[in-house]
Amino acid sequence: MRTVQLNHTAVHASDRYLSAEFLAAMPGLRIGAPFGPFLPVDLGNGVTLDYHEKRDEPIRSQHYAFLVPDERFASMLARLEAVRFTYYADPAHTEPGRTNHLFGGRGAYFADPDGRNMEITTRPHVRP
Repeated sequence: MRTVQLNHTAVHASDRYLSAEFLAAMPGLRIGAPFGPFLPVDLGNGVTLDYHEKRDEPIRSQHYAFLVPDERFASMLARLEAVRFTYYADPAHTEPGRTNHLFGGRGAYFADPDGRNMEITTRPHVRP
């Protein structure tokens, strides 16, 4: 029997190209061809984030966490620094320029162009 899996989710953005390019550039992901009003960013596990422009209403803050390989973590932080985006050790963004070591890995939080609280982590969060 097949399990239930996330296939895609729509992500509202004030500029779908800017937001998709920001996310895709950091870890070297691919932006797919536009599909109707959506601009998909293909993740490595078959899931897409489908960016959709919503200019007539404010973008609500959301949180997206990405599990990334250990060997790519430092280069992703370097890409954030190169475009002058600050990363933080904590989700409240009170520890700038630092990373965390949750669950035996490394992690960081940062805001995307629309202010979403993004997270990269090298270990999945373990629930008690």
